[in-house]
Amino acid sequence: MQLTGIHHLTAVTADAKGNHDFYTRVLGMRLVKKTVNQDDVSAYHLFYADAEASPGTDLTFFDWPVGPERRGTHSIVRTALRVAGEDTLRWWADRLDQHGVRQGEIQTLDDRLTLEFEDPEGQRLALVDDGGAGPAHAWDRSPVPAERQIRGLGPITLSVPNLEPTQVVLEHVMEMRHARSYEHAGRPVHVFEMGEGGPAAELHVAVEPDLPIAQQGAGSVHHVAFRTPDAEQYQAWAERLREMRVPSSGPVDRFYFQSLYFREPNGILFEIATDGPGFATDEPKETLGERLALPPFLEPRRAQIEAGLKPL
Repeated sequence: MQLTGIHHLTAVTADAKGNHDFYTRVLGMRLVKKTVNQDDVSAYHLFYADAEASPGTDLTFFDWPVGPERRGTHSIVRTALRVAGEDTLRWWADRLDQHGVRQGEIQTLDDRLTLEFEDPEGQRLALVDDGGAGPAHAWDRSPVPAERQIRGLGPITLSVPNLEPTQVVLEHVMEMRHARSYEHAGRPVHVFEMGEGGPAAELHVAVEPDLPIAQQGAGSVHHVAFRTPDAEQYQAWAERLREMRVPSSGPVDRFYFQSLYFREPNGILFEIATDGPGFATDEPKETLGERLALPPFLEPRRAQIEAGLKPL
Protein backbone atom coordinates (compact mmCIF):
# COMPACT_ATOMS: atom_id res chain seq x y z
CA MET A 1 0.00 0.00 0.00
CA GLN A 2 1.65 3.21 -1.17
CA LEU A 3 0.56 6.63 -2.36
CA THR A 4 1.52 7.05 -6.01
CA GLY A 5 1.82 10.84 -6.35
CA ILE A 6 -0.01 14.15 -6.29
CA HIS A 7 -3.73 13.76 -7.11
CA HIS A 8 -4.87 17.39 -7.15
CA LEU A 9 -4.35 20.69 -5.39
CA THR A 10 -7.18 22.99 -4.34
CA ALA A 11 -6.62 26.73 -3.94
CA VAL A 12 -8.76 29.81 -3.27
CA THR A 13 -9.88 32.53 -5.68
CA ALA A 14 -12.10 35.56 -5.08
CA ASP A 15 -12.57 36.14 -8.81
CA ALA A 16 -13.93 33.08 -10.60
CA LYS A 17 -14.25 34.83 -13.96
CA GLY A 18 -10.69 36.19 -13.89
CA ASN A 19 -9.42 32.86 -12.60
CA HIS A 20 -11.09 31.01 -15.49
CA ASP A 21 -9.61 33.46 -17.98
CA PHE A 22 -6.07 33.13 -16.64
CA TYR A 23 -5.93 29.34 -16.33
CA THR A 24 -7.61 28.58 -19.65
CA ARG A 25 -6.49 31.49 -21.84
CA VAL A 26 -3.01 32.28 -20.46
CA LEU A 27 -1.93 28.89 -19.09
CA GLY A 28 -3.91 26.95 -21.68
CA MET A 29 -5.33 24.38 -19.27
CA ARG A 30 -8.66 22.70 -19.86
CA LEU A 31 -11.63 23.40 -17.60
CA VAL A 32 -12.64 19.77 -17.04
CA LYS A 33 -15.27 20.24 -14.36
CA LYS A 34 -17.42 23.25 -13.49
CA THR A 35 -19.19 22.33 -10.29
CA VAL A 36 -19.72 23.68 -6.77
CA ASN A 37 -18.09 23.18 -3.42
CA GLN A 38 -20.11 20.27 -2.07
CA ASP A 39 -19.91 21.72 1.45
CA ASP A 40 -20.78 25.28 0.32
CA VAL A 41 -22.90 25.26 -2.83
CA SER A 42 -22.78 29.06 -3.13
CA ALA A 43 -19.19 28.70 -4.34
CA TYR A 44 -17.86 27.38 -7.63
CA HIS A 45 -15.39 24.53 -7.57
CA LEU A 46 -13.41 24.77 -10.81
CA PHE A 47 -11.09 22.00 -12.00
CA TYR A 48 -8.35 22.67 -14.60
CA ALA A 49 -6.39 19.73 -15.97
CA ASP A 50 -5.04 18.08 -19.12
CA ALA A 51 -7.17 16.94 -22.07
CA GLU A 52 -8.07 13.63 -20.40
CA ALA A 53 -8.72 15.06 -16.92
CA SER A 54 -6.05 12.67 -15.69
CA PRO A 55 -5.44 12.22 -11.95
CA GLY A 56 -2.33 14.18 -11.07
CA THR A 57 -3.08 17.07 -13.44
CA ASP A 58 -5.95 18.79 -11.58
CA LEU A 59 -5.44 22.31 -10.25
CA THR A 60 -8.73 23.29 -8.62
CA PHE A 61 -10.22 26.42 -7.04
CA PHE A 62 -12.91 27.31 -4.54
CA ASP A 63 -14.47 30.71 -5.39
CA TRP A 64 -14.98 32.55 -2.11
CA PRO A 65 -15.56 36.30 -1.48
CA VAL A 66 -12.49 36.76 0.73
CA GLY A 67 -9.59 39.18 0.94
CA PRO A 68 -6.01 38.30 -0.02
CA GLU A 69 -4.13 35.67 1.95
CA ARG A 70 -1.61 36.62 4.60
CA ARG A 71 1.54 34.76 3.66
CA GLY A 72 3.44 32.75 6.20
CA THR A 73 4.29 29.29 7.42
CA HIS A 74 1.98 26.38 8.36
CA SER A 75 0.85 26.48 4.71
CA ILE A 76 1.29 25.29 1.15
CA VAL A 77 3.40 27.98 -0.49
CA ARG A 78 4.01 26.97 -4.11
CA THR A 79 2.43 24.72 -6.72
CA ALA A 80 4.64 23.51 -9.54
CA LEU A 81 3.31 22.64 -12.99
CA ARG A 82 5.36 20.32 -15.17
CA VAL A 83 6.48 21.11 -18.73
CA ALA A 84 9.00 19.46 -21.02
CA GLY A 85 12.36 21.00 -21.83
CA GLU A 86 14.44 24.14 -21.34
CA ASP A 87 13.23 25.60 -24.63
CA THR A 88 9.63 25.24 -23.38
CA LEU A 89 10.49 27.11 -20.19
CA ARG A 90 11.97 29.94 -22.28
CA TRP A 91 8.83 29.93 -24.44
CA TRP A 92 6.74 30.26 -21.28
CA ALA A 93 8.91 33.10 -19.95
CA ASP A 94 8.14 35.04 -23.14
CA ARG A 95 4.43 34.20 -22.99
CA LEU A 96 4.06 35.20 -19.36
CA ASP A 97 5.90 38.45 -20.07
CA GLN A 98 3.54 39.20 -22.97
CA HIS A 99 0.57 38.76 -20.61
CA GLY A 100 2.10 40.94 -17.88
CA VAL A 101 2.48 38.05 -15.46
CA ARG A 102 4.75 38.57 -12.47
CA GLN A 103 7.62 36.11 -12.77
CA GLY A 104 11.21 35.42 -11.76
CA GLU A 105 14.15 34.21 -13.79
CA ILE A 106 14.63 30.66 -14.98
CA GLN A 107 16.83 29.04 -12.33
CA THR A 108 17.98 25.61 -11.24
CA LEU A 109 16.26 24.35 -8.10
CA ASP A 110 16.81 20.84 -6.83
CA ASP A 111 18.69 20.12 -10.10
CA ARG A 112 15.65 21.05 -12.21
CA LEU A 113 15.12 24.14 -14.34
CA THR A 114 12.33 26.16 -12.74
CA LEU A 115 10.42 29.35 -13.54
CA GLU A 116 8.52 30.83 -10.61
CA PHE A 117 5.53 33.13 -11.24
CA GLU A 118 2.22 34.28 -9.74
CA ASP A 119 -1.34 34.42 -11.01
CA PRO A 120 -3.25 37.75 -10.84
CA GLU A 121 -4.31 37.09 -7.23
CA GLY A 122 -0.81 36.19 -6.06
CA GLN A 123 -1.19 32.41 -6.22
CA ARG A 124 2.43 31.19 -6.15
CA LEU A 125 3.17 28.84 -9.02
CA ALA A 126 6.18 27.48 -10.88
CA LEU A 127 6.88 25.77 -14.17
CA VAL A 128 9.31 22.88 -13.78
CA ASP A 129 11.13 20.98 -16.53
CA ASP A 130 10.27 17.32 -15.94
CA GLY A 131 12.35 16.13 -18.89
CA GLY A 132 9.27 14.94 -20.75
CA ALA A 133 9.04 11.79 -18.63
CA GLY A 134 5.75 9.93 -18.41
CA PRO A 135 2.47 10.33 -20.29
CA ALA A 136 1.08 13.67 -21.45
CA HIS A 137 -2.32 14.47 -22.93
CA ALA A 138 -2.43 17.71 -24.90
CA TRP A 139 -5.75 19.51 -25.38
CA ASP A 140 -6.40 20.30 -29.04
CA ARG A 141 -8.45 23.43 -28.18
CA SER A 142 -5.79 25.01 -25.98
CA PRO A 143 -4.25 28.34 -27.07
CA VAL A 144 -0.89 26.82 -26.09
CA PRO A 145 0.83 24.55 -28.65
CA ALA A 146 0.69 20.85 -27.77
CA GLU A 147 4.42 20.50 -27.15
CA ARG A 148 4.40 23.50 -24.74
CA GLN A 149 1.35 22.55 -22.68
CA ILE A 150 1.35 21.91 -18.94
CA ARG A 151 1.73 18.17 -18.36
CA GLY A 152 0.60 17.90 -14.75
CA LEU A 153 1.27 18.86 -11.15
CA GLY A 154 4.34 18.57 -8.99
CA PRO A 155 6.23 19.06 -6.90
CA ILE A 156 4.19 20.83 -4.20
CA THR A 157 6.01 22.91 -1.56
CA LEU A 158 4.93 23.33 2.06
CA SER A 159 6.28 25.72 4.68
CA VAL A 160 6.54 24.57 8.30
CA PRO A 161 8.32 26.07 11.30
CA ASN A 162 9.53 22.70 12.55
CA LEU A 163 10.25 19.72 10.29
CA GLU A 164 10.15 16.88 12.79
CA PRO A 165 6.40 16.49 13.46
CA THR A 166 5.54 16.78 9.75
CA GLN A 167 8.32 14.36 8.83
CA VAL A 168 7.00 11.77 11.30
CA VAL A 169 3.59 11.79 9.57
CA LEU A 170 5.04 11.79 6.05
CA GLU A 171 7.40 8.88 6.71
CA HIS A 172 5.68 6.76 9.35
CA VAL A 173 2.00 7.31 8.57
CA MET A 174 2.00 8.09 4.83
CA GLU A 175 5.07 5.96 4.03
CA MET A 176 6.87 8.61 2.00
CA ARG A 177 10.66 8.51 1.63
CA HIS A 178 13.01 11.34 2.56
CA ALA A 179 14.98 11.55 -0.69
CA ARG A 180 17.29 14.57 -0.29
CA SER A 181 17.54 18.20 0.77
CA TYR A 182 18.48 21.46 -0.95
CA GLU A 183 18.54 25.16 -0.15
CA HIS A 184 16.26 27.83 -1.61
CA ALA A 185 16.23 31.51 -0.61
CA GLY A 186 18.49 30.66 2.30
CA ARG A 187 16.10 28.05 3.73
CA PRO A 188 16.51 24.26 3.88
CA VAL A 189 13.99 22.33 1.79
CA HIS A 190 13.44 18.60 2.32
CA VAL A 191 12.17 16.36 -0.48
CA PHE A 192 9.80 13.47 0.25
CA GLU A 193 8.91 10.92 -2.45
CA MET A 194 5.94 8.67 -3.12
CA GLY A 195 5.60 5.72 -5.48
CA GLU A 196 8.14 5.80 -8.28
CA GLY A 197 9.27 9.31 -7.35
CA GLY A 198 9.92 12.14 -9.78
CA PRO A 199 8.36 15.62 -9.68
CA ALA A 200 4.78 14.32 -10.02
CA ALA A 201 5.28 12.32 -6.82
CA GLU A 202 7.21 14.73 -4.60
CA LEU A 203 6.35 16.90 -1.63
CA HIS A 204 8.93 19.57 -0.77
CA VAL A 205 8.97 20.88 2.80
CA ALA A 206 10.67 24.24 3.51
CA VAL A 207 11.62 24.89 7.14
CA GLU A 208 10.86 28.55 7.96
CA PRO A 209 10.59 29.09 11.74
CA ASP A 210 10.82 32.90 11.57
CA LEU A 211 7.67 33.46 9.49
CA PRO A 212 4.24 34.38 10.90
CA ILE A 213 1.39 31.91 10.68
CA ALA A 214 -0.32 32.12 7.29
CA GLN A 215 -3.95 33.15 7.01
CA GLN A 216 -5.97 31.73 4.12
CA GLY A 217 -7.55 34.03 1.55
CA ALA A 218 -7.51 34.67 -2.17
CA GLY A 219 -4.20 33.45 -3.55
CA SER A 220 -3.74 30.77 -0.89
CA VAL A 221 -3.91 26.98 -1.10
CA HIS A 222 -6.67 25.12 0.73
CA HIS A 223 -5.30 21.56 0.58
CA VAL A 224 -3.24 19.06 -1.39
CA ALA A 225 -4.47 15.58 -2.31
CA PHE A 226 -2.43 12.43 -2.85
CA ARG A 227 -3.23 9.54 -5.17
CA THR A 228 -4.32 6.08 -4.18
CA PRO A 229 -5.21 3.82 -7.12
CA ASP A 230 -8.38 2.04 -6.03
CA ALA A 231 -11.15 1.64 -3.47
CA GLU A 232 -9.42 -1.25 -1.71
CA GLN A 233 -6.29 0.76 -0.94
CA TYR A 234 -8.40 3.80 -0.08
CA GLN A 235 -10.23 1.80 2.59
CA ALA A 236 -6.88 0.52 3.85
CA TRP A 237 -5.69 4.13 4.26
CA ALA A 238 -8.83 5.00 6.22
CA GLU A 239 -8.18 2.05 8.51
CA ARG A 240 -4.50 2.95 8.85
CA LEU A 241 -5.33 6.48 10.00
CA ARG A 242 -7.84 5.08 12.48
CA GLU A 243 -5.39 2.54 13.88
CA MET A 244 -2.66 5.17 14.22
CA ARG A 245 -5.13 7.51 15.97
CA VAL A 246 -4.78 10.24 13.35
CA PRO A 247 -8.02 12.31 13.42
CA SER A 248 -9.62 12.31 9.98
CA SER A 249 -12.87 12.97 8.14
CA GLY A 250 -13.39 9.29 7.55
CA PRO A 251 -14.41 8.22 4.02
CA VAL A 252 -16.12 10.97 1.98
CA ASP A 253 -17.77 10.30 -1.39
CA ARG A 254 -17.03 13.19 -3.77
CA PHE A 255 -18.71 11.30 -6.66
CA TYR A 256 -15.76 11.86 -9.02
CA PHE A 257 -13.39 10.26 -6.50
CA GLN A 258 -13.40 9.07 -2.89
CA SER A 259 -11.73 11.36 -0.35
CA LEU A 260 -10.18 11.14 3.09
CA TYR A 261 -9.09 14.35 4.89
CA PHE A 262 -6.74 14.97 7.81
CA ARG A 263 -4.30 17.59 9.05
CA GLU A 264 -0.61 16.98 9.56
CA PRO A 265 0.86 18.29 12.86
CA ASN A 266 1.69 21.76 11.48
CA GLY A 267 -1.97 22.24 10.54
CA ILE A 268 -1.81 21.75 6.75
CA LEU A 269 -4.82 19.94 5.28
CA PHE A 270 -4.06 16.71 3.40
CA GLU A 271 -6.40 14.55 1.36
CA ILE A 272 -6.04 11.01 0.05
CA ALA A 273 -8.13 10.52 -3.10
CA THR A 274 -8.84 7.64 -5.45
CA ASP A 275 -7.90 7.83 -9.12
CA GLY A 276 -11.44 6.97 -10.18
CA PRO A 277 -14.18 6.93 -11.19
CA GLY A 278 -13.18 10.25 -12.79
CA PHE A 279 -14.76 13.34 -14.30
CA ALA A 280 -16.38 11.62 -17.29
CA THR A 281 -18.77 9.86 -14.90
CA ASP A 282 -21.60 12.36 -15.50
CA GLU A 283 -20.76 14.07 -18.81
CA PRO A 284 -19.01 13.09 -22.06
CA LYS A 285 -15.25 13.49 -22.08
CA GLU A 286 -15.53 15.61 -25.23
CA THR A 287 -17.62 18.28 -23.46
CA LEU A 288 -16.16 18.26 -19.96
CA GLY A 289 -16.50 21.57 -18.16
CA GLU A 290 -18.97 23.14 -20.59
CA ARG A 291 -21.97 23.07 -18.24
CA LEU A 292 -22.50 23.12 -14.51
CA ALA A 293 -22.09 19.54 -13.29
CA LEU A 294 -23.68 18.49 -10.00
CA PRO A 295 -23.35 15.16 -8.20
CA PRO A 296 -26.65 13.26 -7.93
CA PHE A 297 -27.39 14.35 -4.37
CA LEU A 298 -27.27 18.02 -5.44
CA GLU A 299 -29.12 17.65 -8.75
CA PRO A 300 -32.59 18.31 -7.23
CA ARG A 301 -31.29 21.74 -6.14
CA ARG A 302 -29.91 22.70 -9.57
CA ALA A 303 -32.18 25.70 -10.21
CA GLN A 304 -31.46 27.18 -6.79
CA ILE A 305 -27.70 26.58 -7.09
CA GLU A 306 -27.44 28.00 -10.62
CA ALA A 307 -29.33 31.13 -9.52
CA GLY A 308 -26.69 31.80 -6.89
CA LEU A 309 -23.68 31.56 -9.23
CA LYS A 310 -22.22 34.28 -11.42
CA PRO A 311 -21.58 33.39 -15.09
CA LEU A 312 -17.97 32.69 -15.98
